[in-house]
Amino acid sequence: MSVLAPNSHIVWRELNQRDILVQQSSSVYLFRSGVFGIGYYKKEEWKKIGRRNLRVKAFWPESRPAAVEMEPIKDCDQLDQILLHAKEISQPILIDWMANWCRKCIYLKPKLEKLGAEYDTKIKFYCVDVNNVPQALVKRGNISKMPTIQVWKDGEMKEEVIGGHKAWLVIDEVRAMIQKFV
Repeated sequence: MSVLAPNSHIVWRELNQRDILVQQSSSVYLFRSGVFGIGYYKKEEWKKIGRRNLRVKAFWPESRPAAVEMEPIKDCDQLDQILLHAKEISQPILIDWMANWCRKCIYLKPKLEKLGAEYDTKIKFYCVDVNNVPQALVKRGNISKMPTIQVWKDGEMKEEVIGGHKAWLVIDEVRAMIQKFV
């Protein structure tokens, strides 16, 4: 079985290449410094290189984060402030109630952070480690099983998913839940 991968030398060269424009008298030169030394091109050749680079860059996606780290909630006062701010800007929040000893919670957290990158401006993601917070906060969330993912809007809990099954199914359920409130 073979694996197809880009040539690492070409990728490294493209990432580490520097372009310098120099104008001398009536000619414009493009100096390219990279892995294989310095080369220079006249203006006509430079236009061809510029077009080639534009075609290559057209395939790269816009710069977006791949994952957004979930902000931890430590106590009831912090939860109140978060809910008040979310109510003011009319934005829902997602809270992942988890434990640091729970294997499914640990496995689900990076997947939720990737999902958070998809909805970066529409919904804010938070996490609560139920072992490191006061029990009053856990009771306020009405948590009985973990991981529990809840969507809160207008200061109250609207819907929840209890994630005791496969992570991809939980992520699909969470995505559907977010779509209802975004």
